[in-house]
Amino acid sequence: MSIVEKLWTLQQLAEFLGVPEATVYQWRSKNYGPRGLRVGKHVRYRPSDVEKWLASLAHEVA
Repeated sequence: MSIVEKLWTLQQLAEFLGVPEATVYQWRSKNYGPRGLRVGKHVRYRPSDVEKWLASLAHEVA
């Protein structure tokens, strides 16, 4: 993980995953999905955390 990687907004995460923004909001309320970081009043996502979360899902299916 690099400290200088560009953080994603909720909208960027939803677009990347191909899901509605409302789905990401629901995941956050249920403590599901990739780890988010609070930056002031905003939530941001590290692409590396998204990759880790996706990899963990692949292990669940296998």
